[in-house]
Amino acid sequence: MSQPITAPPAVEYPCSDGQPMAETEFQLIPLIEAISALRMHFADRDDVYVVGNMFLYYEEGNPRAVVAPDLFAVVGAPKHWRHTYKLWEEPKAPDFILEVTSRSTRTVDRSRKRKLYASLGVREYWMFDPTGDWLAPRLQGLGLQEGEYQPLPSVAAVDGGLLLHSEALGLDVRLEAGENLRFHDPVTGHHLLGAIEAKMRYRETQVRYEETQARYEETQAHYEETQARYEETQAHLAREIEARRAAEARLAELEERLARS
Repeated sequence: MSQPITAPPAVEYPCSDGQPMAETEFQLIPLIEAISALRMHFADRDDVYVVGNMFLYYEEGNPRAVVAPDLFAVVGAPKHWRHTYKLWEEPKAPDFILEVTSRSTRTVDRSRKRKLYASLGVREYWMFDPTGDWLAPRLQGLGLQEGEYQPLPSVAAVDGGLLLHSEALGLDVRLEAGENLRFHDPVTGHHLLGAIEAKMRYRETQVRYEETQARYEETQAHYEETQARYEETQAHLAREIEARRAAEARLAELEERLARS
């Protein structure tokens, strides 16, 4: 009698390892800003997927074949919610990966991850050191050429910072003199705002609006006060004119009486 065929147990691909998103605030804030800036920039593109700190599995059946880039973007992947990014279920590997380097990640960022991302066909690999302790220069962009990463050209920005261009994203990546990592759209000439900076800009705009509104209300009150004085003056002038006409009429009447007498 034949034995029933038992299906192999399903492979589990965890979506978390319980580790924090970033080592310190120095790594966390630039990462949050970069993710939110790119997600807002590509909000109208259904074929650009941007995410951060998500498990990327690159070998079906092997849950140990996993890496969690700080940020990655895929141009050509549908935009929908995912627990993990499995390469065999997706149309392609990421085009852009950014790692925010820290004390605990500096070695693996420059060695194992660099080799892994190249083997997966990741078009651009970027590293950013927010504290300036581990990388020189602090912002580095690598482009894939014939299976190997080569440094992307950089130029000194007018503000004393560093400027590189990402062909994968169609954006400039800038390290400003104030040590902030920024994305810049060369087409519109605008900087991309992250969630924190956008909220700060909104608050500044709101304060300016309220100040402008207060000045408008003050000007309006002054106008209404001036208008009231003007109308009062006009009314007084009209009374004066009426009184003068009445006096002139009485004088004419007296003159007429004197002429008849």
